[in-house]
Amino acid sequence: MTAHPRPAAGRSPHLADRLDGLLFFPVTAYAPGGALDLDAFRAHLRSGIDAGAGAVFACCGTGEFHALTPDEYAACVAAAVAETAGRVPVLAGTGYGTALASHFARLAHTAGADGLLAMPPYLVHADQPGLLCHYAALAAATPLPVIVYQRDNAVFAPDTVAALARTPGIIGLKDGLGDLDLLQRIISAVRTDAPGRPFRYFNGLPTAELTGPAYRGLGVHLYSSAVFAFAPEIALAFHRALNDGDESTVTRLLDGFYRPLVELRNEGSGYAVSLVKAGVGLRGGPAVGGVRPPLSDPGPAHVERLARLLDHGLALAAAVPGAGA
Repeated sequence: MTAHPRPAAGRSPHLADRLDGLLFFPVTAYAPGGALDLDAFRAHLRSGIDAGAGAVFACCGTGEFHALTPDEYAACVAAAVAETAGRVPVLAGTGYGTALASHFARLAHTAGADGLLAMPPYLVHADQPGLLCHYAALAAATPLPVIVYQRDNAVFAPDTVAALARTPGIIGLKDGLGDLDLLQRIISAVRTDAPGRPFRYFNGLPTAELTGPAYRGLGVHLYSSAVFAFAPEIALAFHRALNDGDESTVTRLLDGFYRPLVELRNEGSGYAVSLVKAGVGLRGGPAVGGVRPPLSDPGPAHVERLARLLDHGLALAAAVPGAGA
């Protein structure tokens, strides 16, 4: 594969500054037979970029990184790069053990990505020195800036994150754990032990809007929005209200849409991905297909509940002053 020219490709010290707004985690589109559907994937990307995505994170958790072959992964990242055409940064997921994570990083770099989201190592529970060694080796193996994803079996002590922040090429931490006490101590340790280092934090919980106000109390404003993938109107209305300090709109959307969505999501395994794909289908956009095994698609009753909830959320978003702006 020939490297795709990108104005911001490579280890750019400016990528952290370019990450702003709502972070779009597109689903990966499959044809009815289960093969990759790049045309539908590009149409899905286009709709999100046109809606106002601040960055595209391709082939990450919502994009079923775990289910993609290396060739499919490379094709998806290249499609995301081509579709964005430099309008917003493109970051790609990577993961598994150090060797495979580095291999996927090289594929992402060749495809023209601007950076990487490094997901937890496969299966094993490592100690802090092992985790630090893994992510430092990944950062050394690629010219792309790396954001480390804290969740599951990759949970970091504050001094480990401070060491990561001092590691060339590592520019941020996405928190999918939700332990605010730990995150506050991490932020304090980085501020103390790595002063002056540009280091970004992201709320990476499955429905990040629900905890958005709490994370803002720690100074963490960036978050990944799964809802943006299928209802950008709702996601943007919430994001604007949160930025503007419009507590009444935040509360209405939390109580009327996001909390019920989280409760529905928690009723099925893998719904953090499959419910998003079902939402894309309900909006009548590109046919992105279902999820690949071992995940399962939501049943008809849950899809019907999602449809009703989606209608209610869209009505709430439309009633926000300035929603059509």
